[in-house]
Amino acid sequence: MYADNLYKFRMRCNLRMGASTMRVAIYTRVSTEDQAKEGFSLDAQLEKLRAYCLARGWDISGEYIDEGYSGRKTRRPAYTKMMENINSWDMLLVLKMDRIHRNSKNFMVMMEDLNKKGKEFVSMMESLDTSTAMGRFVMDIIQRIAQLESEQIGERVYIGMEQKAKVNGGMLGFNIPYGYDYINGQLQINMNEASTVKEMFSWYISGKSIGEITKLLNEAKLPTKKGREWAKKTISAILKNPLYCGYIHWEGYLNKSNHESIITLQEFEKVQDLLLAHGGHRSHFSMK
Repeated sequence: MYADNLYKFRMRCNLRMGASTMRVAIYTRVSTEDQAKEGFSLDAQLEKLRAYCLARGWDISGEYIDEGYSGRKTRRPAYTKMMENINSWDMLLVLKMDRIHRNSKNFMVMMEDLNKKGKEFVSMMESLDTSTAMGRFVMDIIQRIAQLESEQIGERVYIGMEQKAKVNGGMLGFNIPYGYDYINGQLQINMNEASTVKEMFSWYISGKSIGEITKLLNEAKLPTKKGREWAKKTISAILKNPLYCGYIHWEGYLNKSNHESIITLQEFEKVQDLLLAHGGHRSHFSMK
């Protein structure tokens, strides 16, 4: 109620001074997890926010929509574009505070930027805005609670993954490794990449250095999983990864897996011995 009265007072002052209508940037965000758990579809958010602007007599200067992005990070395309266009709007409007940020530090950095530019922030469902001291205080408290919830979810996920690793291993969330594809919840051999993995182990066993292997792969124009050139660090990581001989590791746990191996356990251990003999380090997950 106080915020509404303050806004009406400002609008009356603006009209007397011949000022233009408040220009609003609408921001919406949804991740797969948010939509499944909370029902925050983008269409539903936009519909509510557009109606809110219409009721308040605000002009929508832009709609910025991030789909499939976590609120814990700031590197979101629509969010970045909105902040680049900050001079084109007077107020940032969201449905709920956690739609814009789930991290209190990121939120406070954003608020500092808005304050420097003389911009306001409004969260529709919490009926809060930064034009009041109480609004700023309550927003900070709510944001910290949202961050606490997010961190607690992360802790519970970690505990669950650790328990799974202790019991039977399995896929515990990592980038798809070179040499494999991830199909229907299982690692399946990518024949072209697997042949390159076999060559890496064979070359190293025959006496080639990691630097020489790197040069051979790049000269042959064989890209990494992400289409980049090879680096010695990447090849070293492959040579030390027990995944290629049929094991899966997570944190400090190592488990036999049911995925098809690319090399034998003997080849893997031979490479670990050579790494140590050449002044390097064996894999932390060597079976010896």
